[in-house]
Formats: sequence, C-alpha cells, structure tokens
Amino acid sequence: MFEEIFANQSFEEDADFLPLISMGEEEETQENEDFPEVLPVLAVKNTVLFPGIVIPITVGRDKSIKAINKAYEDGRTIAVLSQKDSNVEEPAADDLYTVGTIARILKLLRMPDGTTTAILQGRRRFSLTEMLRESPYLEGRVQTLDYKKPENKLEFEALTASILDLARQIIELSPNIPSEAMVMLRNINNTSFLLNFIASNLGSKLPIKQQILEINDLRDKADTILRQLHNELQLLELKDQIENKGSRRYREAAARLFPQPAAQNHTGRAGAKPAGR
Repeated sequence: MFEEIFANQSFEEDADFLPLISMGEEEETQENEDFPEVLPVLAVKNTVLFPGIVIPITVGRDKSIKAINKAYEDGRTIAVLSQKDSNVEEPAADDLYTVGTIARILKLLRMPDGTTTAILQGRRRFSLTEMLRESPYLEGRVQTLDYKKPENKLEFEALTASILDLARQIIELSPNIPSEAMVMLRNINNTSFLLNFIASNLGSKLPIKQQILEINDLRDKADTILRQLHNELQLLELKDQIENKGSRRYREAAARLFPQPAAQNHTGRAGAKPAGR
C-alpha cells in the first residue's frame, strides 16, 4: 500500500493503468458541474480509477486511441470503465463494469510508436445506462452518481480516525514506504477524497476496489475500506513475525557453525592472568 506513489514511473502498453503519481485534494466535483450525457468510453485493465486521483495511462488499442482523441477534441472529458477480465483485448459492453469515473484529460502525448499517453484526473463517479456504440470506439450514455452523507457525523469522524490509524501502522511496517506518506494522508482534509485516495492504494484485487467505487453510502464505504486495511495489516504483521523468527534462527545457526573465539589476553592464552613484573 502507498509504495506506488513514491516508485519510479515507467509506461506500459495495452491500456494498463500505471501507479499513482499525484493527486489533487478536492471534492469529487461540485454537484453543479455539468458533464455531457453521452461520452466516449475508455476501457482499462487491472485497475479502478477513483475520483480525485491523477494517473498516466498509455493507450495502445485502436478503439481506445480513437476514444481518447474524440474526447480530447470535444471537451477533454471521457468515461473510464474497468474491464472484468484483463485478457479480453476487444472489450464490449458485457466485458465492462457499469460503474466508473468520469475523467478529465489533463495532457495528451502522441508517441512515435503510435501509442498515446494520456494524463487523466478522476472527476466524478457515473453509471453507464446504455452503450450507444462499440465501433469505431466505445461511446455510452452516463448518469453521474452522488454520495449519501453520513447521518452520525461524530461516528463517521471516529471511523475515519480508525482508518488513518491503520494506515499509519501499515506504513510503519512497510520498509518501502517513506514516513512522508503519513504526512501526506494527514494533510488531506476532504473525507471523500481521503477515502478515494486510500482505496486506490489498497493491495486488494480489482473486484474489491470496484465494489468500493460503487458504494454510494460514505459510511458503508469507510467500513469496507477499514476491513480491507485490517486484512492488509494482519498480513504485514504475520510477515514481520515470520521474518523476525527466520532472522533469529539464522543468527542461532550462524552462532553454532561459526562460534566466536574466546577472548585472548596479551599472552595468547584464553583466560590466563597477566604475568607479574
């Protein structure tokens, strides 16, 4: 969890998402911000894009390139949906989840090898109500989704605090995650963005992340994230115990195989008293 934020970036093909590189702390988007009802659809593999998250993606499939280009020309807005099976190279409507994230194309780079790299920022969740076309690119009718706010704010704040505490423990047990990650989390004041940010960095499999994206109730969403963090922490603690136990056994075996010589005095005899003058 969170290793991707600080890892070196490298671009991959076949429309696979890359690790998170940055984020902007803002509300999922203002409710009065309008999005077109019909948008080009970008099918992605192996990840779920959450609102507020900024990622680079290299697009290699012909339909994906056409969808990106069309969206860039018509307002830089595109609907992003995750594939159910990453092995499908030409996904149709049935191969995609129906809840995704509307994204803003921040930058578009056309590479010499014919692929296109786009910097996307998740903006708002949506539900695909109808796939209007599948050629020459995917295009669908979308309906934006809103969150249900928690009724008990004090309880929700306590739940959020528990999530942060678990994230802190995970960061402390993970040698590849610098301590700055916790500072980053504590500086996020927007709760819905905080939940999206943590959810996007979970080590969970794609169906679980998709499930979290689809949850409308913020209280239920936080509960699900808390459970996943508990699972990750338990695995890290078990791994830490195994490594410590293995390290102790290694030291004991090394001590038996390579015993340390007894302390010698200046006469060269172990334990002998110094000669008198």
